Amino acid sequence: MHRRTLMAAAAAAALARPSLAQPANARVLKYVPQSDLTVTDPVLTTAYITRTHGLLIWDQLYGLDSELRAQPQMVQGHTIENDGKLWTFRLREGLLFHDGEPVRGRDCVASIRRWAQRDALGQALLARTEEMAAPDDRTFTIRLKRPFGAMLDALGKVGPSALFIMPERLATTSPTQPIPELIGSGPFRWKGDERVVGARVVYEKFTRYKPRESEAVSWAAGPKRVHFDRVEWQVMPDPGTATAALQNGEVDWWENPPNDLLPLLEGHRNISTMRATPLGTLGTGIFNQLYPPFNNPAIRRAVLGAVNQADFMTAAAGTDPSLWRAPVGIFTPDTPMATRASLDVFGTPPGLERSRQALQDAGYKGEQVVLMSPSDQPVLSALGDVCHDLLKKLGMNVDYVVSDWGTLVQRRASKAPPEQGGWNMFNTTWAGLDMINPVTTQVLRTSGESGFFGWADIPRLGELREEWLDAPDLEAQKSVAREIQSVAMREVPFLPLGQYFYKTAYRKDLRDVVDGLFVFWNARRA
Repeated sequence: MHRRTLMAAAAAAALARPSLAQPANARVLKYVPQSDLTVTDPVLTTAYITRTHGLLIWDQLYGLDSELRAQPQMVQGHTIENDGKLWTFRLREGLLFHDGEPVRGRDCVASIRRWAQRDALGQALLARTEEMAAPDDRTFTIRLKRPFGAMLDALGKVGPSALFIMPERLATTSPTQPIPELIGSGPFRWKGDERVVGARVVYEKFTRYKPRESEAVSWAAGPKRVHFDRVEWQVMPDPGTATAALQNGEVDWWENPPNDLLPLLEGHRNISTMRATPLGTLGTGIFNQLYPPFNNPAIRRAVLGAVNQADFMTAAAGTDPSLWRAPVGIFTPDTPMATRASLDVFGTPPGLERSRQALQDAGYKGEQVVLMSPSDQPVLSALGDVCHDLLKKLGMNVDYVVSDWGTLVQRRASKAPPEQGGWNMFNTTWAGLDMINPVTTQVLRTSGESGFFGWADIPRLGELREEWLDAPDLEAQKSVAREIQSVAMREVPFLPLGQYFYKTAYRKDLRDVVDGLFVFWNARRA
């Protein structure tokens, strides 16, 4: 048995006691999230924990279903006129914010504008927009300079950054500053008065929320019917503690147990597991390209040439090859844009000796590399350990900085030099849903200091993204995607580290859990 599995089993035995009485808690859902919530404004970060938090508090204009189609959510419907250049959207009746104010067209316009300034797909929409307006309370319009086929994909975007609808007075806040209060439009209210940093986050049912009438629930689409009065997040960085809590019935749901603990959990008579998403998760290594050494593409190529994706994925998901794939390129496998173009860069075995020489030829002079890694997320911690080992084997001078994920999220926003509180590199993962095309893939936002963290400046990738948006059909999009991957393997905006799959675990008396995303509507206790 794996050492961590033994520790978890011991913790479970040590903490074993009768399950908490359910009648008093029958209307409370207790959830162990991947990490603590440190950023509460979903426009300011791409962290998944903030996206999950956002899905509780705010609603969306369109909801993405399991077929990757955007379905009307807050919107009743829309019309398209003027050869695809005028879109008119009509809101459903009865939509309210948590302060009791109705959701109006101008709230939608302001929310779209604020979100779009920080999101790649939103920026593409703004670049093609002539005017956004709200002619009346239940209507808003988008008049385009030229047709934009990804309109509904943009308005229903759930991958970070997701588009959520906020009151106009909050949505006019600068997209670089946090909103002053969390007034939502969704099925749950934020309970800031019960927030305990590092330990607990609380939401309560918004009883005046109006779900859609009839459609089936599918990912973020369909009626958001809430069957719990409260959702309480219990932050448990230690896997042994989380295992014991789930086994004992102290919590109902654990978002992301490590794969090596699954046999222990699946052997428990009161615990169910399911694959969190059929599209899996993709690993990435993020370079800070404002400072040496990774402002040099030749140095980034040298690191890429030494990558063994199997090492990273085994660390993330275990030795069962059915739980990971390698080599993997830029886009999610088994989706239309996935390609094998330029994947020969991942040699078998990787060219470690060649990469050492390439690193010296590129002019690496022993500059310190500040590599950040979180201690409270097992997968990211494992990726960080493998990355640390790789950089050391290449002969790089590594300062391995380990912190909690929330601290890392805050530090990665810093553009200060590494020796002044900045950084050089970190590893993160992305839901496969968020890497299915060149626009939703955040790590392809290579527009310098206005792009994704790391601030890669690769104009050709920006040009190709525009070509993809204007491509007339699927085959043309695939052709552009192949070129994007070829350019990315040459310029290395980030390291692709492979794809892995993981499961989420919950008590068997929790029924109708929505798959594909971590959301809290529809679920009920048997």
